[in-house]
Parts: sequence; structure tokens; C-alpha cells
Amino acid sequence: MTRPWLAPLEVLYAAAVRRKNARFDRSVPRRLNWPVVSVGNLSMGGSGKTPLVIRLAQLFGREGWGVDVLSRGYGRRQSRAERVCFSDDPAQDAAQFGDEPLLIAQEAGVPVFVGASRYEAGQLAEREEPGTRRRLHLLDDAFQHRQLGREVDIVVLHRGDLGDRLLPSGRLREPLASLRRANVIVLREEDSDLIPRLRPYLRSGTPIWLMRRRLLLRGIEGRTLAFCAIARPAEFFAAIESAGIELAARVNFRDHHRYTLREMQELSRRAARLGCAQFVTTEKDAIKLGSELRNVLAETAPLRVVKLVVELADEDAAVEQLGTLLAAVTPF
Repeated sequence: MTRPWLAPLEVLYAAAVRRKNARFDRSVPRRLNWPVVSVGNLSMGGSGKTPLVIRLAQLFGREGWGVDVLSRGYGRRQSRAERVCFSDDPAQDAAQFGDEPLLIAQEAGVPVFVGASRYEAGQLAEREEPGTRRRLHLLDDAFQHRQLGREVDIVVLHRGDLGDRLLPSGRLREPLASLRRANVIVLREEDSDLIPRLRPYLRSGTPIWLMRRRLLLRGIEGRTLAFCAIARPAEFFAAIESAGIELAARVNFRDHHRYTLREMQELSRRAARLGCAQFVTTEKDAIKLGSELRNVLAETAPLRVVKLVVELADEDAAVEQLGTLLAAVTPF
């Protein structure tokens, strides 16, 4: 959604981005001992970075790499670097580590380290995960985090990015021209028609991967109250409806929202009034719901969790291209 009345501030933001990137272009980034593959985007959330990080961790693991993930951990209470671990209280874990790092650790099954400084998180990973295997850091949501050096920059694009504006009038954190820094571009498979429009912004020969996305909708029948706190909620609701599920209500909160008891009680009352057979939410949201909040919903209807799974259209080619890019800059 664009906010044209903020266009005067967009000019100031663009100037700040240019100055910041010029400063990075002149400076030498800090380097970790192991190679770094960054996964990022241009816009404020909702492009599919986290599912792609999970899939890349799985693919690299399959190829024999020792993989960890480094993340800022949006909304954390602490700034120090620490390893993600699980307790009996998902809500407390989400507050300590961030919802996306928790989800990555759960789904990818690899060590995840969070910190305001991704460099310090990487140093912690290298101390805690020694070994003789080839090692690799996956850097989550870091295209703009240029203080830490990386060997490969992967950028995930959303269709809306091509017609969007810079913050604060739009959602873009950087202009399309910044894609010249990217080593790999990732598009949704259904957006392959955008490739000719993208090419002028890319360096010659930049690979473009196509990504398939699937929502796993199991055991969902009847009237449904769907809720989420993600960057693009309309896409989530539309995907549920396209599967033939009747949505009696759609409730969205701001991205990364921390749910409260009062909010769950209101959702429960609303579902009861509408005669809903279940609640539906995303994995990213469910991981933030502790037992107390889940129990409030369960008094009215069961909670169903929708899982988003991504695969690359040609994963063998993607792994080979990444191997070539890493081999060009990393001695093994």
C-alpha cells in the first residue's frame, strides 16, 4: 500500500539510503572465518525469506555442509548474541529470540544464533560449532546489513516490489537499482513473467531462481476464523479461501505482533458468535502462542496451523550455482 502524501519524506529517505550505501562501498566489512550466504529482500517483509532460508539450510545439509543461521531476531528484549533454544513456554521463547529465528530452528533443524550484531552471533556460532566439515553461515534478512561481509547475496523479490515506492510512502527499503549488488534473484514461479523487466537492474549473468510455495492445509473444514500477524495478510487469507475453506472472519495484526490474553479472548468470543468450527493461523504466529493463549481458543474451537513450504523449481541447478559462487571466493 502506497502513501503518496509522504512523498516529500521519501526524497529524504532516498538521499539517506544513497549516503549509507556509498559509505558501505568505501568501507571494508567485517569478516567471519566461515563463508556467509545472505538471504534478504528490498521491501518490508512478506517476500518469503524465512521459508527460503529453511529450504537452503536443508539443501546445504543434504550436500554435507555444516550449516547455521544468523539472525537479528526482530523484537528481542536483549541485544547480546545467543543461541536459540526451546523451553516449555513458546511465548517467552519468541520474546527472547524472535518468532522467525524460532521457526527456522524448529523447521530447519540447524543451529540458529541471534544478536543485534550478526558478526558477534557468527563468532558465537564458530566457537560453539567447531568441526572439520565444510561450514557455512546463512544470514537471514541481511541485504541491507552490509557491516558483515558475505560471499553470496540472495535477494527474494515480491511482485509488488516492481511497482512500489521507497519508505515511508511505499514498502521499499532500497530502490531496484540496488539489485546490482545481488548474486542471485529469487522470484515466485508464478511471477516468471517479470524476468524481462528485472534484467536491466541486474548484473549480466545474474541467476534468477523460481520458487514454488505451498500451503499445507490439513483437517480444516467448515466455518473458519483466520488470524495472523504477518507483512502481507491478504495473501494468507486469499490462499485459504482459494482452497475452498469458508472464512467467516479475517483478523490481522501488525507484523511480529505479540499476542495478549485479551486479544485471544476477543477472538474466542467472535468465533463463538459466528459459529466457527476452528481457528486458523500461520506457523510464524502459532510459535508465539503459549499454552494459556491456546487454551483460551480451545474452549471455543481447535486451532489449526497452516504451514508454508517452499521449493526451488530446479534445486540441483541452484545448489550447483551456489557452489560455483562460493568456490570462486572461498578456499576449501
